[in-house]
Amino acid sequence: MTPGPTGAGGGPARRTVLAAGGGLALGAAVAGGAAALTRDGDATAPVADGGAAVPFHGPHQAGIATAVQDRLHFAAFDVTTDDREKLVALLKEWTRAAERMTAGREVGEGAHGGLPEAPPDDTGEALGLKPSRLTLTIGFGPSLFDGRFGLKDKRPGALVELPRFPGDNLDPARSGGDLCVQACADDPQVAVHAVRNLARIGFGTVAVRWSQLGFGKTSSTTPDAQTPRNLFGFKDGTRNVSGTDAAALDRHVWVGPKDATGGGAWMAGGSYLVARRIRMNVETWDRTPLAEQEDVFGRDKKEGAPVGKAKEHDEPFLKAMKPDSHVRLAHPDSNGGAALLRRGYSFTDGTDGLGRLDAGLFFLAYQRDVRSGFVPVQTALAKADALNEYIQHVGSAVFAVPPGVRDADDWWGRGLFS
Repeated sequence: MTPGPTGAGGGPARRTVLAAGGGLALGAAVAGGAAALTRDGDATAPVADGGAAVPFHGPHQAGIATAVQDRLHFAAFDVTTDDREKLVALLKEWTRAAERMTAGREVGEGAHGGLPEAPPDDTGEALGLKPSRLTLTIGFGPSLFDGRFGLKDKRPGALVELPRFPGDNLDPARSGGDLCVQACADDPQVAVHAVRNLARIGFGTVAVRWSQLGFGKTSSTTPDAQTPRNLFGFKDGTRNVSGTDAAALDRHVWVGPKDATGGGAWMAGGSYLVARRIRMNVETWDRTPLAEQEDVFGRDKKEGAPVGKAKEHDEPFLKAMKPDSHVRLAHPDSNGGAALLRRGYSFTDGTDGLGRLDAGLFFLAYQRDVRSGFVPVQTALAKADALNEYIQHVGSAVFAVPPGVRDADDWWGRGLFS
């Protein structure tokens, strides 16, 4: 009898174990970029026409500086085991699955053609779909370092609990998490499929704490692309950190060797993510005069030009804006040079029971250090931003996002658990 395929930890694959009465594992890994194997493994073919796959391996995780895709499925997980080895095994399995899905391949042995008595390895809803520039990005929350897994001494100094800002109305059920996975793609079904499969693989080790779907990117990491608009109709992210500006990324986004000291040395090449669910009171905004809307942002609604300027990318003259305008308060010149790489998305989640849309911005921001990035900027905005009349922060989380997976032998979080 031919030996069965091996899983992430070197043991037999799920179907092999299942036939003997066992549990779940994954098949072999693939490189996350140029080519994908056919299901029988005897030939290779491009993963997508027109370069629709984003390479998975590299010094930094994809999904940060990557050109922003149009759709999001973000999920935060609680780890439900105290067994360190089970958690490590899961991270390895997740990595192998992420390599396959970002390359346009099915998880494990696929969604069909296996034992009829066993559930398939892949849920199948992405069959026939292109990779759609899928990226999967993982992060570790402060609560993962609570002592269950012997990680207390490896918690980086920059992984801080965010302070409570004026106006916050945070729902604990939509905040926090031991782990997070950010799935971005140009096809919503591809993004949902990715998170669904990771959650399925993690059953018994992790459980979804909360999740968020997003559409219509509200910030761009590519300056030559058209700046997207938020649900208030204004262009968002005009001065966002560019994903092609290596110097700006090193200055504002990537954790440097000098930052990653002591137990936090494993974070070199990583970044810190702040996720905020921001409810937008669109009904109130829609009854606000245009002139007031433009004063609130400090920009013209049609072109996105700053006050007194003609074009969106003209250098703003902050003193020409009202002191409480959003652009003036959020600008790096008003915050000691602090800049964030934003990857926000709009969301609509039905109604709130009072006939109002539950809609807003799912804010995602990457930075080199939360203490000198998001915290001072949000402190200034929470105190005085005119936009606060129309928004409320209702969910919040912060995560340490480790460096990228270097090759097929590496895995998410290897430096943390080594």
